[in-house]
Amino acid sequence: MRYTRYERARIIGARALQISLNAPVLIDIPVEMKDPVIIATKEFTAGAIPITVRRDIQF
Repeated sequence: MRYTRYERARIIGARALQISLNAPVLIDIPVEMKDPVIIATKEFTAGAIPITVRRDIQF
């Protein structure tokens, strides 16, 4: 599934918030990596984030 830039930003932002609140990290990262946004971005590119986007278009 291809995401829009807004969906991508929302997913990464939500996951970064979870990581900053001590949620477990879903990929292997170096110990010195501390920034939750970078970690969330790496998880997103690896396809490891269990967040889905529901698109309901009703006119």
